[in-house]
Amino acid sequence: MTLTRQMIDENEMDGYAKIDQYNPHIIRRIADKYRSILKDIGENPDREGLRHTPDRVAKALQFLTHGYDLDPAEILRTAMFREEYQQMVIVKDIEIYSLCEHHVLPFFGKAHVAYIPDGYIVGLSKIPRVVDAFARRLQVQERLTVEIRNCIQSTLKPLGVAVVIEAQHMCMVMRGIQKQHSVATTSAFTGEFEQEKTRAEFIRLIASRTTA
Repeated sequence: MTLTRQMIDENEMDGYAKIDQYNPHIIRRIADKYRSILKDIGENPDREGLRHTPDRVAKALQFLTHGYDLDPAEILRTAMFREEYQQMVIVKDIEIYSLCEHHVLPFFGKAHVAYIPDGYIVGLSKIPRVVDAFARRLQVQERLTVEIRNCIQSTLKPLGVAVVIEAQHMCMVMRGIQKQHSVATTSAFTGEFEQEKTRAEFIRLIASRTTA
């Protein structure tokens, strides 16, 4: 994998390295483009409030898209354990923040992920990390849902995977139809979750607000 920014954290060995430094050449190229954009929309990029904005936006954009530098399958492989457990495992209410590839505006919400093991379980923290690795890219919600499902299915090879994402899209809220309270829901299932009884149990459990 070719990294587009320098990843520095020798203790982080699970495919989820932290961004401690940004590639200065990429920052410069992106910042130069944003400086031109500021001019094109009628602003003065040299005024005090905007003088460092192109650099800040460039760094923010690199952080918001750092998922391109992560291998979600490798994140799972670093914490797979043999375990004879074949009941549903759910990690729900995973916060997601992503950028819509159509307008490069944010969408955000919650992901709910479940799988039924078949010989292997995975460290619970890896599920949110996989979600984040796919979300921190230019995305559409539909593809994000399927990518998470496929990664878990192909890597863990469980009896089934379920993914539901609920999100608000700023391209609908800030522009276009301007519906402030609309929520988009997408789902993707494999294996046992394609059976109505199992899927219904999953939906019931993620709808529950109890944490006990």
